[in-house]
Amino acid sequence: MLTEPLPRTLDVRKAAVRGARVSGVLKPLDLQRFRSLLASDEGRVEVVLDFSKDEEDRYLAHVVVDADVRVTCQRCLEEMTRHVACDNTLAVVLSDAQAAALPRHLDPLLLEDQVCALWPLVEDELILALPPFSYHDSDTCRESIAAFNTPPPEEPGDDRPNPFEVLAQLKAGENNQE
Repeated sequence: MLTEPLPRTLDVRKAAVRGARVSGVLKPLDLQRFRSLLASDEGRVEVVLDFSKDEEDRYLAHVVVDADVRVTCQRCLEEMTRHVACDNTLAVVLSDAQAAALPRHLDPLLLEDQVCALWPLVEDELILALPPFSYHDSDTCRESIAAFNTPPPEEPGDDRPNPFEVLAQLKAGENNQE
């Protein structure tokens, strides 16, 4: 179980030449764009990044992210825990042309300089891995929805006139005239 925080930045090329492994933990609160998709700040994001070079001298970053976060069930609107995981290999590119030339099994990691911001990288991977809709098991949601559908108990002495009674009388009068 990881406990150290993930570094914010890293020189990916140097790490790839050394074959380095970087791992750490983030909180959803650390990732503001991802946090806006969640129901609460609770959760834990574990990240493992393995850097290497392939046979074509490309710098690679293998990203593995496991997160347990709180999202909103779209059926009953209650909070629920969702496990989000991704496993992706990225190739460092310096231009869109290089990104277009990558093989299908590699995704581009576009860098403008030597240093890569790791937190936004992890955040992008989490956003892509998060399902667009989250649901509880059907039985759990049925209990919550049933609570919404039960009418409130009538209060004693609630003798207000029914506003639709006038319509019922008018309709009864029309039926009598026919």
